[in-house]
Amino acid sequence: MGENMDEKLMNLPLEKKVEKAEEVIKEAYEKFEPEEMAIAFTGGKDSTLLLWLVKRVCDKNNYEMPNVMFINEGDVFEEIWDFVFDLSEKWGFELKIAENVDVLRLVKKIGDPVKVRELNEFNRQELKKIGFQGDEFPFEPESFVGNHLMKTVAMKMFIIDNGIKALFTGIRWDEQEARRNETYFSPRDDPEHTRIHPILHFTEKDVWDATFKYKIPFNKLYAEGYRSLGAKSTTKKIDDRPAWEQDLEKVPERAGRRQDKEGIMKRLRDLGYM
Repeated sequence: MGENMDEKLMNLPLEKKVEKAEEVIKEAYEKFEPEEMAIAFTGGKDSTLLLWLVKRVCDKNNYEMPNVMFINEGDVFEEIWDFVFDLSEKWGFELKIAENVDVLRLVKKIGDPVKVRELNEFNRQELKKIGFQGDEFPFEPESFVGNHLMKTVAMKMFIIDNGIKALFTGIRWDEQEARRNETYFSPRDDPEHTRIHPILHFTEKDVWDATFKYKIPFNKLYAEGYRSLGAKSTTKKIDDRPAWEQDLEKVPERAGRRQDKEGIMKRLRDLGYM
């Protein structure tokens, strides 16, 4: 999508942005069957808005809800677990957990060593793909190796095991440099599927405006000052004010996230990360 079109979409009024997102979701239903689709739900504000939008389109058009996938990276805030399970009850969807059980069985806490020889062949091959040649690595879900195995590979296994052909995600153009060239429908390989990004044109402020305007639930961690939610051990808040009251223009949204990960986001995206 060209830059001028991006700017035009990002300058739309909130109601028009919601309409555009709903158009993308309806187009997805024209291309794929409900059982072939899944929603990546993280418990964060963006994916909660995404989930609300898909549910709204389904309710309006009598569509069946897709699968709802939550990735257990092994370092999840307790508040996120509570939120995703509470919302699944409130909104009536089944939450399916994607996790790399092969790695999780070898560790008890962050920093525990993971010996490559004890991993299954699938994970060993994935380590080769990212050029890892060591005998072991520390269990850190937000590190380069950890992010790939605990998020991308877990998601990949979920897609394969459930026959998923299309995955909805809540990424946005303004969120991270590596995501600025994304399109609403993005074909991917390994495994072959399509990523669908209905809220690309929303800004962080738009997400909060929509959350309050449409009374969408949100995780209480945002009220405590967190702007962006990642792994528990590496996500920090840099302000005590509620996220929506902070300086959304001058302070980067992901400033409280692990910055070496932020610096290699394009490489992670190329490997299949959201």
